[in-house]
Amino acid sequence: MKIRYVTLATIMALTIVIGLNSPTAIAESSTSITPINEEVSLKKTVVPMDIPQNNTFPWGAVRGQASESSERYPVIIQIFKGEDPVHFAQVDVKGDGSFEYKFRVRNVDADTGVATNLFEGQYTVNIFRVIPNTNETI
Repeated sequence: MKIRYVTLATIMALTIVIGLNSPTAIAESSTSITPINEEVSLKKTVVPMDIPQNNTFPWGAVRGQASESSERYPVIIQIFKGEDPVHFAQVDVKGDGSFEYKFRVRNVDADTGVATNLFEGQYTVNIFRVIPNTNETI
């Protein structure tokens, strides 16, 4: 029975993805760049996230790919529901410029089978990355 549960959980681990490369996310996102110094700037991307009430997936994820990211600096992720802060995270940028942060959106009690949605409704995700300056940045 536990093997079946683990298999089902693995299959259900397909994520609700907020991908910066997703056409939907790009169409609805906004980006701003703020210079920090002569070498780097802070790039802020704001992406809407909608978790439906009938969600059955246990995980959500914030993913991104950016060739201009600086590997020395982590990506900061902030999730808000309206004006209220809900969740914050810091993740490293991989060598290929990508990053990924997975977070729990739904829990299922293994003993009772009762599901609890940790995230539900409309959210705003702020993604902060430090990028090297170019002529276009400043």
